[in-house]
Amino acid sequence: MTQPIAIVTGGSRGIGRAIVRSLAAAGYQVAFTYQRDHVAAATLLEELRCAYAQASFSAHACDIAEPTSIQHCFAEIESQYPRIDLLVNNAGITRDGLLASMPLADLQLVIQTNLIGTLLCCQQVLPSMLRQRQGCIVNLSSVAAQKPGKGQSNYAAAKGGVEALTRALAVELAPRNIRVNAIAPGIVNTEMSTALVASQAEAIHERLLVKRYAEPEEIAQALLFIAQAHYLTGEVIALNGGLKMP
Repeated sequence: MTQPIAIVTGGSRGIGRAIVRSLAAAGYQVAFTYQRDHVAAATLLEELRCAYAQASFSAHACDIAEPTSIQHCFAEIESQYPRIDLLVNNAGITRDGLLASMPLADLQLVIQTNLIGTLLCCQQVLPSMLRQRQGCIVNLSSVAAQKPGKGQSNYAAAKGGVEALTRALAVELAPRNIRVNAIAPGIVNTEMSTALVASQAEAIHERLLVKRYAEPEEIAQALLFIAQAHYLTGEVIALNGGLKMP
């Protein structure tokens, strides 16, 4: 049986790294992108190649905030792989702050990376998936889209847009047997999340029904479920430990 092929953006660290590892273990060939951390990307690539010698893996530098970088990166990936079965739009950033004093650059960068970048990555894989008449796209949203914290106006707007995009694109692509879903994690035990919640850790812990943060591997488990659930499309799967509104 031919091994399925996946692209994972932001795959060298955190949730993305856990997703890449899980896909490899499930039999996927994986191309993943990274932006600056060449060492982390190279380390993960070597790990995959040693553990799964029968599969093909590759790492590609890409700035998801730059349309030209996305275009070049996806062209490079498609020159190495015969098709694309799964796209995971995981890459994202935060620039939290009060909207009244937020620099325009922070507002624009968060929207450009998290929302426009996701749109453009979807656009890049569609010709291949449309020709195949099959495919799966999974976007990473956030609990902030529905239950934002203070200072998350730009991030919540971007992730809310990702959820709307997910539903709209699912409708658009259903006739070609292409499914589009999203995962909306809560607080995940990653470097980025730890830095963000440092001053609010106790308050956030009180709002969680499951009294701990998610591990990246748990988000990856949900991703694998979605990739294999062929009757699931247009949905946003909340994975937040029962995070309650204040």
